[in-house]
Amino acid sequence: MLDAHWYRVQGKTVLVNVIGHGIDLVDVAAMQRWIDDPRAPLIPRCFVQAELDEIGDGPDRVERLAGRFAAKEAVLKALGTGFGAGVAFTDVMIHRRPGAAPEVQLAGGAAKVAETLGITSWLLSISHAGGMATASVLALGASA
Repeated sequence: MLDAHWYRVQGKTVLVNVIGHGIDLVDVAAMQRWIDDPRAPLIPRCFVQAELDEIGDGPDRVERLAGRFAAKEAVLKALGTGFGAGVAFTDVMIHRRPGAAPEVQLAGGAAKVAETLGITSWLLSISHAGGMATASVLALGASA
């Protein structure tokens, strides 16, 4: 656990334990190259169908994929695992409902690590600017 902090959430002040933090930056043009590389099929290795359905096929598809890829990397950093050692990119799913903040959903090895660490919720921010996508995530535990 990093530290306990007071936060204002939906009009209430609550004390939360910050268990981990992760941040990542992805070049959108590099993401396009990775997607186009036939030797390493990035999409099925890193994204589940529900994520792809949410992202869609619009003109900002690659930018959205880059943002979610950055978010997955940030979550893996907050877990302290990276990918491998029983944790796959598809164990971390990033969802965003219209008008809502992005959400983290875990499965498999990532969910087991989060449970072991006592992570109960996530705060995630994804942003895009200048051909880059960035994500920052806080892994939170139960209030002290």
